[in-house]
Amino acid sequence: MSRLGKELRIIPRTAYVLGIIAYLTLATLLWRLAIVQDPQASKWPPAGQIAISYGLSLFILALFLLVGYVNADAKRRGMRYVMWTFLALLIPDGIGIILYFILRDPLPKPCPGCSVLLKKGFVFCPHCGTPLQPTCPQCGQAVEIGWANCPHCGTKLPAHPLRAA
Repeated sequence: MSRLGKELRIIPRTAYVLGIIAYLTLATLLWRLAIVQDPQASKWPPAGQIAISYGLSLFILALFLLVGYVNADAKRRGMRYVMWTFLALLIPDGIGIILYFILRDPLPKPCPGCSVLLKKGFVFCPHCGTPLQPTCPQCGQAVEIGWANCPHCGTKLPAHPLRAA
């Protein structure tokens, strides 16, 4: 399965159901009010009438699916999903959704020792104590692989520090 397919699977069914209901409602209203009752729109070719009424309604479906995705993705990342859902829904013009994608936290990664999901930035697993990244032998602060000296205390680092799994 592609990455897009995996990402789309996290959207709750509620968002699909509400989106389809809103889509059909808006499409029907556009058809009845804008196309059928407007004398100029009734002169359009049938393909244009269908495109206007059902094509424009796809935006409401996309909005519901995006808000559902924000809810599920924020929950998956351990963020405040209720707050982000309301922001995505209530800030106009999709700015709330754009803000979510800019400000979202990275996905948590499993600990190699106990498989508990951990947020980025941990040096050791708080559950089992497994080192998650190399540390300075002097001060214990996290260091990057390939650094010659510790940026926190200046200690010369070993040539090949222990690699985190």
